[in-house]
Amino acid sequence: MTTDSWRAALESYRDEKDRSFARDPHSPIPPDQREFFDGLDYFEPNPNLRFELPLLTYEDPETITIATTTEGERAFLVWGSFEFDIDGETYRLDAYRTSPEEDRLWVPFRDETNTNESYGAGRYLDLDGPNEDGLWELDFNYAYSPFCAYSPRFECPLVPLENWLQVRIEAGEKDYEGPVAGDESHHGHGHAD
Repeated sequence: MTTDSWRAALESYRDEKDRSFARDPHSPIPPDQREFFDGLDYFEPNPNLRFELPLLTYEDPETITIATTTEGERAFLVWGSFEFDIDGETYRLDAYRTSPEEDRLWVPFRDETNTNESYGAGRYLDLDGPNEDGLWELDFNYAYSPFCAYSPRFECPLVPLENWLQVRIEAGEKDYEGPVAGDESHHGHGHAD
């Protein structure tokens, strides 16, 4: 995939998500905010934060219990891990499944943009399966905030400590500030106060 086609696919995915969040009755955006919702904020597309990686699978995946934002718990299998380099440093993230039969992997992470630019409790990646070479695409440009970032009525698993990265991941979704009703400045190019 060329960088151009990758960027086009990413932009198209983001546009589609904005449309669905604005209109879908199951949108996580609270109903009273949808009228003013004008799209999510993202870091600029960054091809350097897209990796094709082998999954280092664990011999005997352990089941861990992950706490949720509403003091609940969910069980996940620690299926394997990915190792990748950013600015010459190697980082590692565990990947999870809810059952051995599942094809997809869930990769939650926290990084040093949390609380300032991105959602404080961390972000998620969903990986659909390996390509024909057996590699998985770990593309941080698709990192998204869990639904509880938009509304407290959702329950979201918290990011396990193993997946707290000591690096800034400047890619993917930024924190949702919520629309400002009656404030037109967020529709145009904005203005300095």
